[in-house]
Amino acid sequence: MARKYDWKNGCNVEATLSVIGGRWKPVILCNLGEPIRFGALCRAMPNATQRMITLQLRELEADGVIKRTVYAEVPPRVEYELTEFGRSLEPVLEVMSDWGVEFKKRKRAEAPEADDAA
Repeated sequence: MARKYDWKNGCNVEATLSVIGGRWKPVILCNLGEPIRFGALCRAMPNATQRMITLQLRELEADGVIKRTVYAEVPPRVEYELTEFGRSLEPVLEVMSDWGVEFKKRKRAEAPEADDAA
């Protein structure tokens, strides 16, 4: 499915989000520090369906952020890795990760009794 974005006049943040936005794309990108097979990626993301991971991988590949390598073996082996262009997103992902750590700390501090009840 084609994503709609006005490349000539749209906001730069919108351009970034059109590539890495969504629930699973940043998680996929964080797991691609080194080449990884599809099955290992699925195991690293147990809350995402294989179909969703596949769709997100296709979009990331179409945008030139990741590279898919198919090895001529039986059974076929497929690995995914960040392209050089994709590696340029590492600082963005690192800042997102740092922000997530602080957010989780804040939430834990606000509701310590909720953690005890769970």
